[in-house]
Amino acid sequence: MKIVPCGSVPTTSAPSSHFTGRVLHQALVLREAPARLAAALVSFEPRARTYWHTHPFGQTLYVVSGAGQAQSWGGPVREIRAGDVVVFEPGEKHWHGGGPATAMSHVAMQEHVDGVSATWLEEVADEAFDASPAGG
Repeated sequence: MKIVPCGSVPTTSAPSSHFTGRVLHQALVLREAPARLAAALVSFEPRARTYWHTHPFGQTLYVVSGAGQAQSWGGPVREIRAGDVVVFEPGEKHWHGGGPATAMSHVAMQEHVDGVSATWLEEVADEAFDASPAGG
């Protein structure tokens, strides 16, 4: 058994190369091979969001607090709230983040292969975010 004491893993700012707005990231699980699980607590301020991206084995989000938004490529923007579980299939292009006026935190869980758990794509434009049903 291994116990990682609370406060022993630093919270970092998520990189602006993959996120719009202020996003905080705290690694929860990063297992060494042969295990593949990676998990992080990710906290988005209002209007902050990921870029479009995919995951080789898919991704599961557990919304811990607040309300935000998520969208799969070609689909509608959907509101997500505390207690929701959001599942993206392998290779499904998507983004997720805070709401227009609300912060949101989720635990993001995905598997990695050769240390890669996501392929990052283009930024979600403000116009697309603002055009959402809950938008600005």
